[in-house]
Amino acid sequence: MPTAEGTNRAALHQPIPENRAARWSKFGHWDEPLFPNVVGLELEEVRIDYARMRLPYRPELRQPAGMVHGGAIATLIDTCVVPALASVYDEIPLLLTIDLQIRFLAAAKETDLIGEGWVVRRGRSVSFCQAEIRRVDDDEVVAEGWLVYKISLPKPAGE
Repeated sequence: MPTAEGTNRAALHQPIPENRAARWSKFGHWDEPLFPNVVGLELEEVRIDYARMRLPYRPELRQPAGMVHGGAIATLIDTCVVPALASVYDEIPLLLTIDLQIRFLAAAKETDLIGEGWVVRRGRSVSFCQAEIRRVDDDEVVAEGWLVYKISLPKPAGE
């Protein structure tokens, strides 16, 4: 998706190695249903420090006024940065949201939403991310998010 400056944000990030791409191709296809499945999130692309997800529209995601519920949009914001954060690791670390700030800019009615998430600053145990949510039908920005995540790497065997 183009940024406000017209640049394709995904093109700004390097592809991930094949072994990691294979792992992320299984996102959402877990042995048991998890929250991203309940909402219906679909991972479309993962690159180093970047990910794009789709929230397919369905009537259950509406709030009483007929718009996509802000909680569903918040879920897309919070989830689309996870593959971006984990893209540099061979094993998926434990990722915990420390802070999530959202600015809702427009409503979404009966349209799929695309979420792009990227890492702004990566630390050893804390990282900062941003996300942008757009309507598929007209590419209008619906929401922006700023996130801080705690990262805990798996312990090596024998520790």
